[in-house]
Amino acid sequence: MSGLPDGIERAFAAARQIADAVLLEGYVLYPYRASAAKNRLRWQFGVLVPPEYTVQGGEHSHQRTECVMEARPGDRLAVELRFLRVQRRTVERATATGGFEPVERLELAERVLVEWDEGVEERIELLLPVDELSGEGVQRGFRLPGVGGTELLHEHGSAVGRLVRRREQVDGLVRLRAEELPGPYRAQRLTAVVENASAWTPHPQAGREEALPRSLVSTHLLLGLEHGGFLSATDPPEWARPAVERCRNERTWPVLAGPDGEHQVMLSSPIILEDHPRVAPESLGTLYDATEIDEILALRTAALTEDEKREARGTDERAGAVIDLAESMPPEVLERLHGAIRGLREVTGGAGDAEQPWWDPGSDPQVDPERDRVLVDGHPVGVGSRVLLRPGRRRTDAQDLFLDGRTGVVEAVLHDVDGSVHLAVTVEDDPGADLWRAQGRFRYFQPDEVTLLEES
Repeated sequence: MSGLPDGIERAFAAARQIADAVLLEGYVLYPYRASAAKNRLRWQFGVLVPPEYTVQGGEHSHQRTECVMEARPGDRLAVELRFLRVQRRTVERATATGGFEPVERLELAERVLVEWDEGVEERIELLLPVDELSGEGVQRGFRLPGVGGTELLHEHGSAVGRLVRRREQVDGLVRLRAEELPGPYRAQRLTAVVENASAWTPHPQAGREEALPRSLVSTHLLLGLEHGGFLSATDPPEWARPAVERCRNERTWPVLAGPDGEHQVMLSSPIILEDHPRVAPESLGTLYDATEIDEILALRTAALTEDEKREARGTDERAGAVIDLAESMPPEVLERLHGAIRGLREVTGGAGDAEQPWWDPGSDPQVDPERDRVLVDGHPVGVGSRVLLRPGRRRTDAQDLFLDGRTGVVEAVLHDVDGSVHLAVTVEDDPGADLWRAQGRFRYFQPDEVTLLEES
C-alpha cells in the first residue's frame, strides 16, 4: 500500500502505464527466446553501474534530472524511483541419487528452460517538504540486500529439476535540491540525482555481465507535487524559457506525464519522450518492442513453431505471456491494430458545420489523382505511366535510394497544400506490388525524380 497522499497517488497511477512501458522497453525482444542473438545483449536503457566499474566498462553510475517547478507554500514533493534489479537464473537437473546438477538446458513438456537474467521491479518512495530541499538539499540512501532462492520443477508428480535464482546487493543514493529562480513567479529549479553507490570492486577482466547484477536497470523517476505543478522542458511559457534552457539533464529527459493539460507529475525517462506520452489504446498487452508494431509482432509471434514457443515460455514468464496473448487474440481485435487513425473528423457537410477545412482535396473539382497529369521533360505523366526512378539525395531517405535506377508505374498524381506535386508509384518486379496497390500504399517521388520511359 502506497504511503503517498491520495492526490499524488492518483496522479502517479495515471502516469504509471507509460512508466511501466519505459521500465520494460527492450526487456525481451522477438522471437522472445534466450537463444536469439538480440536477446544476448540486453538492458540498454537507464543502466547505472557500480562506480568502480565506470572507468573499466565505459558506462555511468548516475543520472541527473533538472526541471522547473512551481511549488505552493507548504507543498510536498513525492519521488518514486523505479528500476529493475537483475536476477540471475540458472538451471539444474535432478539426478538419480536425489541431488541436482547444473545444465545449460532442461526440456519439459510445456517449456524449455535455460540460463537467463530476469528483471525484478524495485521501487523507492520518498515524500519531502519542498522547504527542506533548499540550500544543500537532502540525500537519501537505500540498500537492497542480496537474496537467493530455488524453485522445484515437477512433471508427472516427480521432481525433474530446479531453478536457482540469485540477486546481488545493490546500494543507491537519491540527492534532491531546489533552487529559487529570480523573478516574480516563485519558480524553482529542481535537481534530482540518482546514483549507484554499490561498493563492488571489479577484477581487471570483469565484464558487463558481472556488473549488471549490481546495477540499477531502466532507471527512471516519477516526480509529483501535492499542490503545485511542473513546467514543460520542451514547450515552457516564454517567461520561464531561459531558466528551462539552463537545466542540465544527463542520461535522462523529463516530460509532463498523465492526461493532457495536467502538470502535477513529471516523468524523467532514459528514453526521450514527448509531453503526456500515451500507450496506444489498441494495444492489449506489453510486447516489449514498441506499441507501434503490435500488429506485426502479434502475427509473427503467432507464427512461431511449437518448439520455438516452448523455448520462449521457458525463457521468461513475461515472454510466455506474450505467446499466450498472441495465441488468444481474436481476428477482430487484431484488425483494430491495423491502420489506427487519430483525430478523424468530417471534412464535408452543410452550412451548419461549425468548422470547415480551408481546402478539401476530396471535394475540389480541380484535383483528380487518377486523371491529373504533370509535365516531365515536356511530356505528360499520369496514372499508368512507366518511369525510371532517380530519387534526389537531399530530400529522400536511405530506403528510396535503394530504388535508384529501378522502374515503376505511376498510380496517382497528388497535390499538397503547399502547391507541390507528388507521384505515387509502385515498383515494377516487386512481388508485393499488387498488395501495396490494394492497400493504397505507394512510394512517393517528385516529378524531377523520375524520367518517362513511355507515354501512357
